[in-house]
Amino acid sequence: MWRVGIDVGGTFTDLFAWEDKTRKQVTSKVLTTKHDRSEGVISAIAAAGIPFAEISHLMHGTTTATNALIERDYPDAAMVTTDGFRDTIEIGRQHREQLYDPYQVKPKPIIKRRYRYTLNERTNAKGEIVRPLPKDAALEIANKIKTHGIKSVAIAFINAYKNGQHEREMRDVIKSVCPDTYVVLSSETRPVFREHGRFTTTAIRAATIPVMEDYFNRLENALKQKGFTGSLLILKSSGGITGVDYAKLHPEELIESGPAGGVAYAAYLSRLLADHPNLVHTDVGGTSFDVSIVEDGHGLITRDHEIEWEIPCIVPMLDIHSVGAGGGSIGWVDEGGSLRVGPRSAGSSPGPVSYRLGGTEPTITDANLLLGRIEPTLGGKMDLDIEGAEAAMERLAEEFGLSGIETADGMIRIGCENMAQAVKKVLVSRGRDPRDFVLASFGGAGAMHACFVAESLNIPKVIVPVYAGVASAFGATAMDLRQDLEAFYFSSVEQADLAKVNELYSKLEAEAIRLLEADGVARQDIETQRSAQMRYVGQTYEVETPVPAKALTAHDIPDLVATFHKCHEREYGVSSDDFAPAFVSLGVTAIGKMDAPPPVEVGGSGAEPVKGERKIYFNREWHQSKVYDGHALKPRATVAGPSIVEYEHACAVLPPNAVATVDQYGNLIIDISRNLTANA
Repeated sequence: MWRVGIDVGGTFTDLFAWEDKTRKQVTSKVLTTKHDRSEGVISAIAAAGIPFAEISHLMHGTTTATNALIERDYPDAAMVTTDGFRDTIEIGRQHREQLYDPYQVKPKPIIKRRYRYTLNERTNAKGEIVRPLPKDAALEIANKIKTHGIKSVAIAFINAYKNGQHEREMRDVIKSVCPDTYVVLSSETRPVFREHGRFTTTAIRAATIPVMEDYFNRLENALKQKGFTGSLLILKSSGGITGVDYAKLHPEELIESGPAGGVAYAAYLSRLLADHPNLVHTDVGGTSFDVSIVEDGHGLITRDHEIEWEIPCIVPMLDIHSVGAGGGSIGWVDEGGSLRVGPRSAGSSPGPVSYRLGGTEPTITDANLLLGRIEPTLGGKMDLDIEGAEAAMERLAEEFGLSGIETADGMIRIGCENMAQAVKKVLVSRGRDPRDFVLASFGGAGAMHACFVAESLNIPKVIVPVYAGVASAFGATAMDLRQDLEAFYFSSVEQADLAKVNELYSKLEAEAIRLLEADGVARQDIETQRSAQMRYVGQTYEVETPVPAKALTAHDIPDLVATFHKCHEREYGVSSDDFAPAFVSLGVTAIGKMDAPPPVEVGGSGAEPVKGERKIYFNREWHQSKVYDGHALKPRATVAGPSIVEYEHACAVLPPNAVATVDQYGNLIIDISRNLTANA
């Protein structure tokens, strides 16, 4: 039976699959079908030649929820909250994205103001009911929701994280009037304090449930018609997978579903390569450039992710930073006459000019084609239009007086610098030194730019795996089933009620295990991990701290405090024994182990490694360069730049002075330290 990983991106839908008996591995890449992304999934499986009836597990990463939120493309949702808090999700935290820009505009709120209703109820910070829920007013709101035909409602009352009784009562009232309406509660979505994050996350779930249920239903029906009877599993933002039924009702956990597969591949490599435990994962697709950190086999988790400025989603998710820099990023000239690249993208439709699909503006892909870095038939996939790309580039060049080839080179330099700044932001914001990392390059367009990005950051080595072009799809098959649950508990560590702490952990673990068992995981295959969001008393931000997976006693507290100090120093460069630590919330992660992909067959094509030569533009001049078949390179093979290493779905560009070797797993390890020394 086959295990299939699918990643639906903005331009391409990627597939990686392996058969559990023969260990055979196959890939495919098709254009994303934006009108109905499920069609692209079916096409990718068909292109790989996999019988649908022989798929046991289909692991699917999707950006559908993210796209719906960014474009505000979902049915109107409603919100019910406490008097005085109607505009919390719109006012935010009064932060300014651009400190000195008087004309900046906040993003549109997730739920329109006309559909945000309030009630004169109140629960205090201790969870005590001060004013009961007014049932007549609640019924009136429910009738308004029915009149407007709204099918999804978020209920978010102040202090409901401490006591969700009023939210449950309001849900009962709405359900009595609108039985078919989705109703989500903040006390169940994320029961933690700070109302802005809790309210917006609840609004995100309410807004996207109809979108994701519709998409997953269409996908399930399409797969069923093709004979699929296996398990459909969905990638979560936290770096695990879950059953489709759970995913339908928890779309806020899918915001980074697509990029999470790439992080999983980087984590797989980090565990595989003992010499390179710390990787900065980069993934260049057709539309975006994703960056994250992987240390000792694990991606870093954040609870501060923002969909847009001041629209946080506070569920645990991989700390992935994305910018609009991909193969489809468009070159343009700003009002000052300077060349710019992105964030606007040609995507899959109309696509780059060279794709002959109607694109008229030059893109990063067109620039790489003109510089000789892309083979004109994309390995036989399509006949690229060189003349059309040249004409488009010349039109752009005329706007500021350069030649077409100089403009193409400038576009690549600017695009790579945009990528480098995104990497720098991720590393520096987490207190990491770029020189301590190796850059892992994924995505169809990633390895064409990786050496230039790494050089800009003084990162000495780049890793390009064999399946870099379908990295997120590969990573999907390397993921475990996962559930992350959290409960509010606020107390200084010194005054903590350990009996209560242990009780909360036990309840969280029982629920997480129940959810995994519902996805078919046997109890003996489940492992749990405990953590706590901790801070120094008086701080306004927390640090995730590992907690021993046992009943805590007073004897465990000194070690726990020492662990917190260590975690705080790693994140912020400082710790202090002068301030007492405190708990803010408790978390449990439950993991259901899945089989890992089989090892890559190195040099399996049996072909001659050198495919030929062609001229490639580097450093403002043309270089006669060798072109290699990456699938034919065997372990310990050496490749010197300037050269190109082509894979089925990716292409690595080695600049002059770069030297690459192939390891026992087929990974291309590119050493650019000579370039760094020369530029020092």
